[in-house]
Amino acid sequence: MTQATVKAGRSGRRGRPAARRRARRIGLNGLGVLVFVLAVFPVFWMASTAFKPNSEIFSTTPKPLPAHPTLTHFDFVLNGGIAQVSFWTYFRNSILLALITVVVSSLLALLAAMAVARFRFRFRTTFLVMLLVVQMVPCESLVIPLFLDLKKLDMLNTLPGLAVVYIGFAVPFAIWMLRGFVAAVPKELEEAAAIDGAGPIRTFFTVMLPLVAPGLVATSIFSFITAWNEFIFAFTFLDDQDKYTLPIMLQFFFGRSSTAWGPIMAASTLLTIPVIAFFLLVQRRMVSGLTAGAVKG
Repeated sequence: MTQATVKAGRSGRRGRPAARRRARRIGLNGLGVLVFVLAVFPVFWMASTAFKPNSEIFSTTPKPLPAHPTLTHFDFVLNGGIAQVSFWTYFRNSILLALITVVVSSLLALLAAMAVARFRFRFRTTFLVMLLVVQMVPCESLVIPLFLDLKKLDMLNTLPGLAVVYIGFAVPFAIWMLRGFVAAVPKELEEAAAIDGAGPIRTFFTVMLPLVAPGLVATSIFSFITAWNEFIFAFTFLDDQDKYTLPIMLQFFFGRSSTAWGPIMAASTLLTIPVIAFFLLVQRRMVSGLTAGAVKG
């Protein structure tokens, strides 16, 4: 066997792993693109249908893009064409509930997560297990008990009462998520800040809060979506139409004999925009919070 043959065999053996890695990378990228298309296509079809006239929506040969775009459905929704109540009334109620849920649940969860991650106390493990157990309980099974509780507290048919329910569902998940972020912050950073003369409050705001910011962003997105999309509790606990939220507004477009698909798609598109806007607003903290506060000065 010549030296050139040996070198060719060695280079071939080195090339095979590289080719396999390249093929694996291409396969994973292709799978990722496929998952992305499957996830985005329903949203794309919803937005496209919102701009289609009724003749194109009910056409036997549907097209992905509207041939004659129209804003009729959006105008119908924004002017309260079916419910006779302005869209902005529902929007105000939904955004108010969502923001209250995000702020209060994030604050309570952060304080509880720091206590669980930094201190050892009796029944600590039991408390963590109960957080998981709460997540396993179906929301539908709690409708009647929560209805009776709100009635006793005279908070039925009120937005604050509904906000309390949303916060109660968002806090356990937020505590469990934030606990991992708080535990991942080295205690040495807090000790270094204390040596430099920083008190507990300053250490919290300059060291802990920036490093836990990615967890706050993740939990705030979950809390926002939970309050924004919730339907069952809002529909059960609210009675006045002026207090309804946007998900309840959608059910007005479903009739016994027909369904207004154009307005439904337009309203659904409008419901999606605030969630995307909120995510784009806070997603920067998921990156900047990973290193902020870890270096002095």
